Formats: sequence, C-alpha cells, structure tokens
Amino acid sequence: MEVEFNKNDIEFPVKKYEYLDHTADVQLHAWGSSMKEAFEQCGIAMNGYMTDLETVSVEKCYKIEAQGDDLENLLFRFLDELLFLFCAEPFLIARKIDITKFDLETFSVECLCYGEPFDLQRHPQGTEVKAITYSAMQINQEPERNYYEVFVIIDI
Repeated sequence: MEVEFNKNDIEFPVKKYEYLDHTADVQLHAWGSSMKEAFEQCGIAMNGYMTDLETVSVEKCYKIEAQGDDLENLLFRFLDELLFLFCAEPFLIARKIDITKFDLETFSVECLCYGEPFDLQRHPQGTEVKAITYSAMQINQEPERNYYEVFVIIDI
C-alpha cells in the first residue's frame, strides 16, 4: 500500500551489514543496537544486493506487514514481503526501511519502505534474489551489550 511522506524528513541510516560468501548463494549478516534495527539493516542489505543503493532516490513509500510464528519465521516473512515488493509492479527498490511496529509477543512487523521503481536506465543490475531461505539462519541477541545480529542466506 502506497503511503504519503515528506522527502525532506528522510535520513539514511549508517550501514550495518555485510555480505558473506556461501556456496552458490550469499549470506546476509546485519546487526544493530536493537532487533528492530538488525531486521531493518538485513532488509536494506538484501535490496543492496540487487542494485547499488546510492543510485536509488526516495520517490515513493510503501507500507508492508509481516507476521510469523516465532522470531526466525518473522524474519523470513519480513524479508519475503520485501522481496515481493521488489518483484511485483512497480518493482520498488527500497533504500530506507523503517519498522514502525515491532511486536515480539505477536511476532508482527509493520514497515515503511522508501525508494523508487527499479529502472535499468538508472540502477545497475545486481544479482537477482530468487528466495529467502531458512538454511543456517541465525539470530543472536546480547541485550546487555545492546547488540543484535542476524544471518540469512538468500537464494540467488
């Protein structure tokens, strides 16, 4: 669902993710000072694997929702919704992801995705992400250090 927003209010977060080699696939490693931030960073990492995010301007904002059975399933479904947003018309590539609701009791997320439709004239084509996987998925929490990280293998 498209949402109205003010472009002047958009600030891009510091990059807190990396890509790790994996046989025939790629592993996303994202972290943050909260689980919410680690999820956001993981979503940005996935979009960044599909194109150079520096070439993406913020023209549209879409709201997505995901619900899971547990934390791992919530991460899977969240990334799957982001992938669907990219694969469905108008192929939105999100440069900024802002989770507005992160409920660990009901394992539900609501998120605003800021970006623009993918355009090969302006956006270099990265690697196509076919699917999210559960293979070697890890979620590590160290609340005493304010450190949270996720590892997700995406099928490319």
